[in-house]
Amino acid sequence: MINKRLLIKNLLAHNDENSFYDKKRKLNIGDKEGKAKFIKHVCALANSNPENNSYIVVGIEDEDNSIVGVDFFDDSKIQNLVNAYIQNPPIITYENIPFPNLPEDKVVGLVTIRSEGKLCALKKNIWKYWGGSVFFRDGSMSMPKVFDIEMKDINSAIVAEIEQHARNNIELTLDGVVDFINHRHPDLESSYKVFKEQFVVCWAGQTKNVKGKTYYSRLDIELINEQVRLFYSALDEVEIHFDANSFTTTEYVKLGLQQHKKFYPLERMTITFKDNGTYRIHSKLLFEPPEYDKKMLYHIFNTNNTILEKLKKKTELSSKDFKDLEQLPATHLICYLNGFEGAKQMLEDYKEYVRAADQKVYQSLKEALRILRKVRYN
Repeated sequence: MINKRLLIKNLLAHNDENSFYDKKRKLNIGDKEGKAKFIKHVCALANSNPENNSYIVVGIEDEDNSIVGVDFFDDSKIQNLVNAYIQNPPIITYENIPFPNLPEDKVVGLVTIRSEGKLCALKKNIWKYWGGSVFFRDGSMSMPKVFDIEMKDINSAIVAEIEQHARNNIELTLDGVVDFINHRHPDLESSYKVFKEQFVVCWAGQTKNVKGKTYYSRLDIELINEQVRLFYSALDEVEIHFDANSFTTTEYVKLGLQQHKKFYPLERMTITFKDNGTYRIHSKLLFEPPEYDKKMLYHIFNTNNTILEKLKKKTELSSKDFKDLEQLPATHLICYLNGFEGAKQMLEDYKEYVRAADQKVYQSLKEALRILRKVRYN
């Protein structure tokens, strides 16, 4: 099993950006430009590495390779995005890797790209890239190619050596469990479970019992062997079940208008561990959005947009505006789920203004966008 934290360190230490590895300060697949650039890099890395893995490391400063981290990103449907735009799409995963010196809510993102051995090309136009375009890596750049298109295996030995140096051992696993329980979450109720005598899953959170069921908030879940954070949320409620072969979480989100809120099941994630030292993660969306009167939602939508414009223009907010601002991420989320297509883009466009105005509202806004990503790709 590969320790993903060691893998990232080896990539950063061993190589600058090249034909099998790219690094980014952050990914933005919420708008067309960011989505197009991500698709371009995935296509180029897959075509340049037909026989081995290639990687994108997210949360790294380009100038000095310092690890600054990004927000936890649990978009389990990122494969759907790649499938929608790339012909002969590679297998792609996005994993959240915690590092000791980063804040609790920050991780390093690791995108692993595995080619299917076939040439990748764009299925359709996206941003300024034309459908049918083929990209390859030219040093650290992802470049379009028209002539002499040929997939060559030139990196297998180098990638295999880097991955071999990132293999896990008992000491690293034990240190990871102790660090998770004693140092990272000393104030929370922590547990761990060993699966198939190989895999160790740790989780920590605040617990509450409702009608005989235990629910977690402030939940953090990590697969210690690979140093992969499986779940992190400061706001949601989560139910956990496990048996000898699998570990399952059911995530609930609190939605509603004003004081009339309740929890809705959002997604069920199941990790199945196998005897041959492998595991599989399966996610199922459970969400059925609540429906509200359109006339009332038009009023809320327009009020929210007025507040966002005031933040952008640095106009002073009234006490009523501040109360509405506290509810804005949740109410704008409900607007989107009830057919207001512009609501998501408004949250994306104005999030930095919200961040400057109120950190607590900004955290709620990021949670709303996380939910929208999951719902949208399904």
